[in-house]
Parts: sequence; structure tokens; C-alpha cells
Amino acid sequence: MKDQGFEAIWPPGRATGGERACVRGVEGKILVSNLRNIYESGQFALSVEIFPPKTEAGDADLAKTLRSLGVYQPAFVSCTYGAGGSTQGRTLHWCRMIQEELGLTATAHFTCVGASQSGLRDWLDKAWESGVRNIMALRGDPPKGETAFVPAEDGLRYANELVALIRSHRPEMGIGVAGYPEKHVEATCPDLDLANLVRKVQAGADAVFTQMFFDNEHFFRFREKAVKAGIKAPIVPGVMPITSFERIKRISEMCGTEFPADLSLRLEAAKDNPEDEFEIGIAHAIEQCRELLESGVPGMHFYVLNRAQACQRIFDALGLGSAVAGPA
Repeated sequence: MKDQGFEAIWPPGRATGGERACVRGVEGKILVSNLRNIYESGQFALSVEIFPPKTEAGDADLAKTLRSLGVYQPAFVSCTYGAGGSTQGRTLHWCRMIQEELGLTATAHFTCVGASQSGLRDWLDKAWESGVRNIMALRGDPPKGETAFVPAEDGLRYANELVALIRSHRPEMGIGVAGYPEKHVEATCPDLDLANLVRKVQAGADAVFTQMFFDNEHFFRFREKAVKAGIKAPIVPGVMPITSFERIKRISEMCGTEFPADLSLRLEAAKDNPEDEFEIGIAHAIEQCRELLESGVPGMHFYVLNRAQACQRIFDALGLGSAVAGPA
């Protein structure tokens, strides 16, 4: 499949002003922010997460989404892997496009799945050569149909081991890791899950980004326990706007995420009316984000599912994107 970037959607030189706020330094080089510097600045950091499409039509749609969200100048855009690391090359392709065409900092997802330690180091070198300076370090999910994670030969079993490998091989990289306000689905209890997070931070993580949640009390309890456990890294809430209840329910069931009862009832009642369903989801996200902002979070990380409309509504309602961290 041919890689399609912004060319068809955004020809060079066409966009101006806020639509293409590309920050360049000496000799026109893009200045890429490091995660640790982003949060050390003390400014609120808005960030968004996308995934590599599988088709050229999907590429074109994602280019439009990134153009729309780029106006809000997120501190960084993260790009996921496909299942089993199946889109590693596409992840780096989109990270390059985000930085070279949009002028924003990119963060590449990186997992232990299916790779030896030498293979992991090779990929890190490719990412570095592509201009990537930030990694979201995750263990990764077992292959489809399997319930247990089995490391590759001479591979890694845990995310803290991956963080340590990154920090050893490419110490300049910014490293983000995942946190689970309602615990990881494989964890036997929240305390053990928190101990895993402590190990990831001790191994060298710069910031923690949480799985989505729909009840802020889960986040507040998680943050309090993490701080008591000695975690000093910024803890950034992950937000997924509800645009389709059926879709979010499927994702939530996989992740072990709880829905507030009243929200679930309202969405169920609106399931035959997509417009009402969308409005209920957006209203909940705005209320949720407003409370998070009031609690002093260092930023918010939005799982945009490659669509801009919901996030645009939320960002506009809350005035987000006007005070993000600049380049390091």
C-alpha cells in the first residue's frame, strides 16, 4: 500500500498561521520537545493519540484530523502500534509526517511483542534516525486468541524492562508509560498493579499516561496512591470522548473500565439517536475534563480514534490548546 501523507490534503505552502505553526530552529530543523521537558515547564500540556490507518482513504481522513487538531498546538501527538507490532513501519511514517509536515512533536508507541532485545534496539535506532525523540513504552497485548503474554526468544516480559532498555540504549529519549486507574485487566489487585507502575518509573519513565476512565474518582484515588507510593513523575489523565456507546462499551469491556450508572442509562436511552448519543458523550467529557483541570492535572491525553469533531468541541468549550509547552 502506498504511504499517503498530507500532500493531497495539505500541499506545502498552502496553510498559514495557526493552521501550520511549525517551529523551526537553525537551518530550518524542527525543534522536537522531549517529554520530560514538556512537563517540567509547568505549563498545561494537551496531547492527542492516533493510530496508523490500514487504507489510503484512512490516511487521507487522518491527515484531515491532524490538520484540524494541529490548530490547537498539542504538546505532542502519539502514534500507536498495530496488534503484535504489525504497523511498526507505519508508526514511524506517521511520526515523521507529524513532525515534518505538521511541525508538532511526535511520540511513537513501542512494545515488547515479538521482538528480541537486539530487535528492540534496532527499532529504537530506526526511530531515532526518523527524528523520533519520545517513546510510549508498553508491554503490549498477547496475540489475538491467546490469553497469556509470552516473550519472544531473548525478548522482554515486562514494560519496566523495556523502559530500562530504552534508557540504556537511547538515554536521550523521552519515555512515557501507562497507568491504570482501575488496574490492568491482568493484575490480580490494584496494589500489585501500582507496584508495577513504580517499577516502570524507577526504570526511567518521564511521565505516566492513564488508561481512559469515565468516573474521575477512579483517577483521583489512583493519583493519591501513586504519590504515596513515591511516584514523582507527572500523572496525565487519558480521556476518550464517547461518540458511539456501542464502540466505547466494547473498548471498556476489554480494558475493564467502569461506566457511571447514570451515564450508562442516558446513553442506552439514546442508542437509536446518534446525534443525542454524541451530545451526551461530549457533555460528559466536558464536565469530566473541567473537574480534572480544577484538580491541577499537568495535562490531558486524548484518545481521538482518528476523528477530530468530538475533541474540537471539548477543546473549544474548555479553552484548551492555548497554553501548551513549547519545544525543549
